[in-house]
Amino acid sequence: MRSLTRTEAAERAALLTVESYTVDLDLTSGESGFRSSVTIRFRATPGSATFVELKPARLLAVRLNDAALDPATLAGNRLPLTGLRAENTLTVEAEMAYSNTGEGLHRFVDPADGETYLYAMSFLDDVQRIFAAFDQPDLKAPVTLAVTAPPKWTVAANGVPAREARDGRWEFAPTAPLATYFVSLIAGPYHSRHDEHDGVPLALYCRRSLAEHLDADADEIFTVTKACLDRFQELFGMRYPFGKYDQAFVPEFNAGAMENPGLVTIRDDYIFRSAVTDSQRELRATTIAHEMAHMWFGDLVTMRWWDDLWLNESFAEYMGTRVTAEATRFDRAWTTFGMRRKAWGYAADQRPSTHPVAPQEVADAAQALLNFDGISYAKGASVLRQLVAWVGDDAFLAGLRAYFDAHRFGNATLADLLAALSASSGRDLSGWAELWLRREQVNTVRAEVTVDGQGRYDEVVVVQTAPSTHPVLRPHRIGLGLYDRIGADVVLRERIEVDLDPSVDNGRTLVDRLHGQPAASLLLLNDGDLTFAKVRLDEASAAAVPAVLPGLADPLARAVLWGETTDAVRDAERPVADLVALILAALPVETEVIVVEDVLRLSRTLIDRYLEPVARPAALEHVAQACERLLAAAPAGGSLQLAAARGLIAASADTVRLAGWLNGKDVPAGLVVDADLRWALVYRLSVLGATGEPEIAGELAGDRSATGAEWAARCRAAVPDPAAKERAWQVIVADTSVSNRLVEANAEGFWQPEQADLTGPYVARYFAEMPAAARLRTAWVAERVANLAFPHYAVAASTRLAAAALLARDDLDPGLRRAVTDADDDLGRALTARG
Repeated sequence: MRSLTRTEAAERAALLTVESYTVDLDLTSGESGFRSSVTIRFRATPGSATFVELKPARLLAVRLNDAALDPATLAGNRLPLTGLRAENTLTVEAEMAYSNTGEGLHRFVDPADGETYLYAMSFLDDVQRIFAAFDQPDLKAPVTLAVTAPPKWTVAANGVPAREARDGRWEFAPTAPLATYFVSLIAGPYHSRHDEHDGVPLALYCRRSLAEHLDADADEIFTVTKACLDRFQELFGMRYPFGKYDQAFVPEFNAGAMENPGLVTIRDDYIFRSAVTDSQRELRATTIAHEMAHMWFGDLVTMRWWDDLWLNESFAEYMGTRVTAEATRFDRAWTTFGMRRKAWGYAADQRPSTHPVAPQEVADAAQALLNFDGISYAKGASVLRQLVAWVGDDAFLAGLRAYFDAHRFGNATLADLLAALSASSGRDLSGWAELWLRREQVNTVRAEVTVDGQGRYDEVVVVQTAPSTHPVLRPHRIGLGLYDRIGADVVLRERIEVDLDPSVDNGRTLVDRLHGQPAASLLLLNDGDLTFAKVRLDEASAAAVPAVLPGLADPLARAVLWGETTDAVRDAERPVADLVALILAALPVETEVIVVEDVLRLSRTLIDRYLEPVARPAALEHVAQACERLLAAAPAGGSLQLAAARGLIAASADTVRLAGWLNGKDVPAGLVVDADLRWALVYRLSVLGATGEPEIAGELAGDRSATGAEWAARCRAAVPDPAAKERAWQVIVADTSVSNRLVEANAEGFWQPEQADLTGPYVARYFAEMPAAARLRTAWVAERVANLAFPHYAVAASTRLAAAALLARDDLDPGLRRAVTDADDDLGRALTARG
């Protein structure tokens, strides 16, 4: 089916003004689908023609201005509308299919109790899988929804109930004007919790099988929600604009969450059934804050077209992190952002698929989907943080308030926002926007240092460079931290801010202020993590990192240092052995759990791909030793202990010890081997060939949950057995009967560095079979599966040749093309590192 183009959307918006949608859904028709009826009232240029979108299982009837239209005129997902009047009424009745892909109206049967749950995901252009609509972001209109459901079900939607439900009939009041991709509902025997804050009704929903876990965390979730609501209203000078604030934790969700006004949907992985680390709780809090930020950025004021996606996601990422740090107990959210989110952004911005934060044009909705990445989120948020450092917080917030006032319940563009911020700050931001928002790729800043005979700085120059393919230097405001080692401690002597202005210094900024000062043990560029740039230390500072890092008190400074090291290894400027040595030196004394988790995650990728197979076991043994030491030192029952245990399980080859933990033998005091930790043990034992189908089936028999089913699929795919691999492969490339999550679980478990000989034949099969497999999936699922199923560990020139041959084809799904293009680039880096 054709994707809506930017040109088509602009032409249709010039013709139409949508007045309202009245939607009626009957969810009692059976297991495969539901009945949908919609009446759309809209104004149009008299005599004009356009189309409405829908993806029905069967189109039943269409009436335009009391005239019946032939359902057979539906072409793909487009129903032509001709002879329009100034005032029009369109009614479309159809039978629609439930999905198992997390899009449209998703249907899920809970293996824990057999109950059925539905939720709607209209993003990006999937409202047309629920009802007929003019499916583009700038044709906003109020939505009035009615739903017929089984009598014992609960139904919630964007709007508040218009009256009490009777006999399964739920009717909701008209909403404020919504973009079509925000329309949502949930239906099923959902468990709920309710509260109220500052006049705003609050609700939480989840499956009944998760009720006890939601109840255990409801106070924390409500506390975070209330604190964020207060802070956003204070910052924006405007009350929350959509009445109630429901948060529904739903199964098999593709994204982290979706910002539907009045009914935010969130993946129910955030309802914790096992022990979790504080960083996982922080991630839930930042997700709540991120989605709430969207109520203003995206929902109240919506981008006109997807080329201004950053007006939604970059702002929500920045404000969500900021408000989490300012208003909740998770006051180190910027450390997490620096470790995890910026690493995502840096990687995305250096790949062949890089794009500007705010591209000049996104041709169609299919291309827009590909831009929901580390650039639109993490880089965009970093750019905004840099902008705030430059213009000042008061001017920034004043501009946002003016922007909201001017475009309330409407649409806006980059130009609209820049006009508001320029007026509030008194600065012309067009040049800044051209360099930061319209140009792709990332700069590198490095220190060139000379020291005199007395150990004092003679000259410190911050040098900014850019890739030869994108030779763009940018203005940066960065912190320079001077850290001195005093015994076992590392003390911040001074932090100064320096403006890098390539229009003045051509990328070489002399820091006069440091001339004559005693040289520090560590000169840390981008201290405070204010800008988006790769960092490279001067030679003396780089050499001092193994001695300095363990004594560095500031977790954000440690995050910047870890990021500098892992990025240099990723660029093959330093060997993986240096990173492993640093892990042994510094990780056992690390106190910030997010640093532990992300260092282990990033280093594992580099070890598995950058090292020759013969060197890999020794490196993993060193990582396991570091985790062992941290495990011994960490407080019993705390986050650090759990993070260390997970790291040890993932790196260990000691199957006797792992099996012992699974059976309750020699488990460290305070460590609870609960359901999820048991599955982590079973998974590692599966990879190592120390367990198989009987043990996996037995574990699943004791955990009849959706999470248990996903773990079991992942473990079965990981077993080093030819028949198990073939079964998993067929799920990946051919099976459309299982849900998105189970397909992804099979892909996650399939490739293992320990099993290169066994999975070798599947390398060629990936390139031969994935194009057809991608066409079986929806765009979102196709791209994710293509990435997860890629042979990342087949680091060989032959793999790159196969990738090149595939990319030479002109019939690839866009998501598959992007996944292979970027994965091939990663292979190139790995081959360079291996020499």
